[in-house]
Amino acid sequence: MDYMAQALSLARLALGQVSPNPAVGAVIVKNDEVVGQGYTQPPGSAHAEIVALEQAGEWARGGTMYVTLEPCCYYGRTPPCTQAIIAAGITEVHIAMLDANSLVSGQGKEELERAGVRVYVGEHEAESKQINEAYTKFITRGVPFITVKFAMSLDGKIATKNGDSRWISGEVARKQVHSLRYTTDAIMAGVNTVLVDDPRLTARCCGKGGIARKQPLRVIVDSKGRTPLTARVFSEPGKTVLALGRLAKPEEKAIFSEAGAELLELPSAEGWVDLEKLLKTLGEWGITSVLVEGGGILLGSLFDDGLVDKVIAFIAPIIIGGREAKVAVAGKGVDKVVDSLKLERVSVERCDEDLMVCGYVATKTDA
Repeated sequence: MDYMAQALSLARLALGQVSPNPAVGAVIVKNDEVVGQGYTQPPGSAHAEIVALEQAGEWARGGTMYVTLEPCCYYGRTPPCTQAIIAAGITEVHIAMLDANSLVSGQGKEELERAGVRVYVGEHEAESKQINEAYTKFITRGVPFITVKFAMSLDGKIATKNGDSRWISGEVARKQVHSLRYTTDAIMAGVNTVLVDDPRLTARCCGKGGIARKQPLRVIVDSKGRTPLTARVFSEPGKTVLALGRLAKPEEKAIFSEAGAELLELPSAEGWVDLEKLLKTLGEWGITSVLVEGGGILLGSLFDDGLVDKVIAFIAPIIIGGREAKVAVAGKGVDKVVDSLKLERVSVERCDEDLMVCGYVATKTDA
């Protein structure tokens, strides 16, 4: 049996629920039987290794642990997992990937080895890196991992010339979007998207309408403060932040506060929200991942500023047409095709009749 694959499946259950901690899964095996398993609990609670050790009890002694990320070796909100592993009598640990956190970064592995534990690194490393891609960027650079998502027609339109966009993608694709929302820390949208679509920007369980227990932070990029107080983002469960490109007036603060929104003032000479400052602030709040859902102006600015890490595009087999129909990515763009942003590690998946294309923005040195 592939015990590390089982640990990875457990880790995915923690995505979007445990930030700023990493999503980790752990499985303990003894005599070819799983005696303990677990995944990371919310911050301040047990790490995956501890959950698995507590479940295994005395059966952990002499057992083998499979864990998707290097066990921590320092005191944070909880004691070091390395000491618990050693005390429990685990004799062998398989680690999918080392932790990029400078407080760990190989030191957890070394501590286990000094105690006589046999350590192996690298099983399913690529899968583990993908699960914790947001955590790795956050812990090394202090800013969240940015994924832009859009649904477009085959001719690249996200709405008709009249602004209608319901529904470009099908039901299966929309359910996939709710899974993406559930596993992210924050959802970001531009004010025009709010004005035209009045979205809820919530994570619904299995896309069936039931609201997930934990909701991602909603961030509306609204340089001029044009979001109407009647917008649905204010009445949904969870927290909404309005990012302004200027200082707010006292009466605005009171009005938006009463509506259920927090104002984030990011004044700039141009009067637009400084997106780099916005992402830095979100990082300071412990936000490790952001799913950007539109519109074209916001996406274009993020691409122009080199702030996008990953792209998820749903392509529907329909033709909208129209010179004035809206496109997925606006902004300045590039003058020559050779200078266009390129995606790497591209995957394509069917969502009923739609296609979901995922890829990572290549750096200049990678292109």
